[in-house]
Amino acid sequence: MIQMELSGLGFDPRNMSPIVLLKDSEERNFLPIWIGMFEAAAIAMELQEFKSPRPMTHDLIVDIVAKMQGAIEKVIISDIKEDTFYAVLEVRVKDVKETLKIDCRPSDAIAVAVRVDADIYVSESVMLNAKMVNAEKDKEETAKFKDFIDNVKPEDFKKYFKQQ
Repeated sequence: MIQMELSGLGFDPRNMSPIVLLKDSEERNFLPIWIGMFEAAAIAMELQEFKSPRPMTHDLIVDIVAKMQGAIEKVIISDIKEDTFYAVLEVRVKDVKETLKIDCRPSDAIAVAVRVDADIYVSESVMLNAKMVNAEKDKEETAKFKDFIDNVKPEDFKKYFKQQ
């Protein structure tokens, strides 16, 4: 497993699909994962410390685990098949010997992870098989993408949601 961290959110400039970008600790390898608009908004809201008046789904998951005297230990991006990523939430619950491994979408796992500051790991097989950006080999592409990620704002997602 390779520990990664959330580098940011952005949009694929070709089709304006949301992307979550993970990076390794040395900022050598970046792993883009295309996600849904609602999950991107959920991640962006947490990163900007915006609190909804009512719990969002990811907040509800965190609350349920806490009420069960559990803790979300880590997130693992575990597999990739036909350009679809798979993830696991690892949850430790009091008085349960084994860590619970809960299948989920990477976007949901990351949205939960940012709420509890859980570590994010990517399996080596995903790192080998995913379309990654290597900062040393793709310097120009990395610089453009990093500039785009650094400048995206949560407000950029507003046009995709109805005002309530």
